[in-house]
Amino acid sequence: MALRFTLRQLEYLVAVGETGSIAAASERVNVSSPSISAAIAQLEQEFGLQMFIRRHAQGLSLTQGGRQFVDEARAVLAAAGRLNDLANAITGQVRGPLSVGCLVTFAQLVLPRLRRSFVTRFPEVEFRQYERHQAEILDGLRQARLDVALTYDLDIPADLDFLPLLTLRPYALFSPDHPLAGRAEVTPQDLAPHPMVLLDLPFSTDYFMEIFRPHGLRPKVVERTREMGVMRAMVANGFGYSIANIRPQSDVAPDGQRLAHVPLTMADPLRLGLVMTEGARAALTIRAFIDHCRASVTEESLGGSGT
Repeated sequence: MALRFTLRQLEYLVAVGETGSIAAASERVNVSSPSISAAIAQLEQEFGLQMFIRRHAQGLSLTQGGRQFVDEARAVLAAAGRLNDLANAITGQVRGPLSVGCLVTFAQLVLPRLRRSFVTRFPEVEFRQYERHQAEILDGLRQARLDVALTYDLDIPADLDFLPLLTLRPYALFSPDHPLAGRAEVTPQDLAPHPMVLLDLPFSTDYFMEIFRPHGLRPKVVERTREMGVMRAMVANGFGYSIANIRPQSDVAPDGQRLAHVPLTMADPLRLGLVMTEGARAALTIRAFIDHCRASVTEESLGGSGT
């Protein structure tokens, strides 16, 4: 009997199995919740097996049979990926799926332009992008949900490879009337007495705190946000200064208020680069993306923010 299911349906099954939620799986794979629900229903009907137990309060739980199916589905998807890599290696063509993660703090400044130039050059690549926090990027790579990701060298574990592209020194953001806004440069000692708006994200927060710690200082954090745009707008409206490593080309916050950017000295830079699993470079599509990033991710492409 011929089985009527697709690799895409298996991908949705694995996503729901790992997240325990249609909504969370929808966000992970960038597909609508009804499409994922329909795929799960079709798989259950095709195999005559209930994959999940539906609980309104706890979401979806895998049945014993469903858990076995998810394990096998992962293996099928991995084998399909290897077939695609083999075909690319034999033909020398760059094509097939490519799942690219990007750190959410700079995704809007880097990813759209990079994606456009890459898919224009390699139109047979099915490019999927995911904006994630650092911990989610590392987990996505380990779970094979991501092939490669653009991020900073923040606590990259030993089982993942990091390929640096740019070194980015930090700078402080101020409202134009802030007493430090007119400086040619500032130090952690200059910043410490003033209120700070902290971009409060996993790993990033530790980096910002470490700027002050070697000098025996603690910043006066008065506001926290997980959104880069909100941070810039709060700074522009005088709630405090903040720190970042990538400077947009515009000195205007999302709400139209102006910002001042001042280099921050006596602080370690961050490296922006690509992180991937060991052996990922064996895939032709990933190698093509690496080469494209090396040529395209430059100081100029980031508005001259790298030093």
